[in-house]
Amino acid sequence: MAESLLARKYIDGIYIPLGLLVVGTAIVKREWTAYALLLGIALGAIKFRNTHPKAVLKPDSFQEFELKEKTIISHNVAIYRFALPTPTSTLGLPIGQHISIGAALAQPDGTTKEIVRSYTPISGDHQPGHFDLLIKSYPQGNISRHMASLAVGQAIRVRGPKGAFVYAPNMVRRFGMIAGGTGITPMLQVVKAIVRGRADGDRTEVDLIFANVTEQDILLREDLDQLAREDKGFRVHYVLDKPPAGWEGGVGYVTAEMIEKWLPKPADDVKILLCGPPPMVNGLKKAAESLGFKKARPVSKLEDQVFAF
Repeated sequence: MAESLLARKYIDGIYIPLGLLVVGTAIVKREWTAYALLLGIALGAIKFRNTHPKAVLKPDSFQEFELKEKTIISHNVAIYRFALPTPTSTLGLPIGQHISIGAALAQPDGTTKEIVRSYTPISGDHQPGHFDLLIKSYPQGNISRHMASLAVGQAIRVRGPKGAFVYAPNMVRRFGMIAGGTGITPMLQVVKAIVRGRADGDRTEVDLIFANVTEQDILLREDLDQLAREDKGFRVHYVLDKPPAGWEGGVGYVTAEMIEKWLPKPADDVKILLCGPPPMVNGLKKAAESLGFKKARPVSKLEDQVFAF
């Protein structure tokens, strides 16, 4: 969403100083007023350029970003914060899209291979100066293991944006989301954008099913629960494959019955979003179709009723 030119920072930092410069000059030496106006406009343009967020992503070329901070969440999960070139820089990542991370990694046969994987930041362009990635490291995961080995001060190579989904306020009446594990990241990105947009008239409702193996595996649970408490239009339902004693949420894999119970019914103004391990997503596509949703394509497009990230 474009920032208003009447934002407080522009009024205080550009318009008021410009007015004071022109008025002051007119009082002291009236014949210089026109020059003062031109000077003020030039200085204001420079200030605007320096304070206006600059999008840095390039879709066709990799750029390096330095690891600024690493927050350990568990033995194999961490949040990585990368610095952008300036405090006012942003990635320029549309809501719903992701970035590619590339690295030249050594292979078992002694060769080096360029590996590229996609990730969705859990931060947004409303947080300039950095971006955050939530990454779970897998024993066989090339990029995820590389990320886990990074020390503060080292850099990664990033390009983007990429992806077929771009969120727009009120694009549907209601989303039904199903995420598994780290598949929660694009869902959280969309949910946060919806909640931020409430003041500007975003009325989209969201029902999320979040599936994990154990309760300890539920990523960003505090963030999700807080969003659900603060926003009546967002509801989250947890499903565990190995629940603890006394667990009151869903149990096992996400089924058609759970989708029917917790997510919206098929309608033209309803969209289902899926993100998780491929076997899970493939099963959910079939389950959604059995409930009356339109058949999902192998590769999703924005207009699809069932969209898989």
